[in-house]
Amino acid sequence: MATRARPLAMPALRLREVLTGGRTLSLGGADGWLLTDIAALCALGLVMVYSASEALGYLWFENPNYFFLRQLLGMGLGVCALVILARTDYHRFHRLTPAVGLCTVALLILVLLPHLGTEANGARRWFTIGPMSVQPSAIAILVSVLFFARWLAERAPAIRTARGVRDYGLLVGILLGLVLLERDLGSSIIIAGTALALLALGGVRKHHLLVLLGLVMAGGYMAIMLVSYRSSRVTNFTHPCDDPLKTGFQACQALYALGSGGFAGVGLGNSVQKYQWLPEAHTDFIFAIIGEELGLLGTVSVVLAFTLLLWRGVRASLRAPDAYGALLAGGITAWIGIQAFVNIGAVTGVIPTTGIPLPFISYGGTSLAVTLAGVGILCNVSAQGRRQGVALRAHVDRRRRDGRSPDAGAGSRPGAASS
Repeated sequence: MATRARPLAMPALRLREVLTGGRTLSLGGADGWLLTDIAALCALGLVMVYSASEALGYLWFENPNYFFLRQLLGMGLGVCALVILARTDYHRFHRLTPAVGLCTVALLILVLLPHLGTEANGARRWFTIGPMSVQPSAIAILVSVLFFARWLAERAPAIRTARGVRDYGLLVGILLGLVLLERDLGSSIIIAGTALALLALGGVRKHHLLVLLGLVMAGGYMAIMLVSYRSSRVTNFTHPCDDPLKTGFQACQALYALGSGGFAGVGLGNSVQKYQWLPEAHTDFIFAIIGEELGLLGTVSVVLAFTLLLWRGVRASLRAPDAYGALLAGGITAWIGIQAFVNIGAVTGVIPTTGIPLPFISYGGTSLAVTLAGVGILCNVSAQGRRQGVALRAHVDRRRRDGRSPDAGAGSRPGAASS
């Protein structure tokens, strides 16, 4: 007796075909090294967020698990996004990017309105939705990678002209202006750095890149010097402990935490700095708590984990099936690498404090979910590049099992090299 297919299964099937373009995509083709590395960083992040925020959660909300549970919720959303995007053909984003970009710009504007955006510490950059807060500038980082990768892929010849670089710089400047209005210098640095990295990958001329880099640095200098608390950070950067109780307090406490950890650390959960000695211990300065509790072994492990991520990301970009995929993979890799470098550099005193979270580890649900979504796109580019490489190798192997050129007459043509 024949059975009819369930009508409810058809919408899900159509949705899958729309997302994947009719291709069979699965996590089985994703980069195992990359996924393992991301899983290790996220697991360490959950542990360290709980350790660094336990006392603060009890003091502020009478719940030591408060920040941990919110981080767990953000991670759950991020993992769902990672799985969906890793199974979605990245070419689909080429068509959707303009609409997503316009929605992101609208969010960046709406969050500035007094009755919509939430203000904290003098900055208005969040939407509060029930127990969660959404930060549009964090979303804008991923959307900027999608938008600029599409723009560069479509205008490959024009980007080698002064006019093309000018148009690109105007788009970047508009986005940076909106983010700076939210008093979010950290996200502005990430967007600017990633945009310049994408421009370099797109094949811009060196002197054009240097001119744009100079303009970005000049704009960054103005953005810092025109705001008093930012300029004080730069002023006290070289000698933070000259004023250890005021302007240099946070930087000095971070160095104390790193120094007290020694080689193996004081032990997980045994930090002293997290008891309100080190401000933002569970967010921007969580790397200092890692150094205190897990010591040099812990901090070096984190650096090595990010190094592995960068290697796999660069590898995915080099093996991408097309220029759009290469720009996407390269942009996402540059974004995560720049953000990790800036955060670790600020905590260790290498660069001034900027207020940037450490990817996958710092507390922040929006940042974590968006970063995991970016990794999902990176996994898809990597998987398609690997499948294409396997197909090419299989084609050569079918024609000539010794792996040499399938053209049997190559050696007999005039001008062919003789052995």
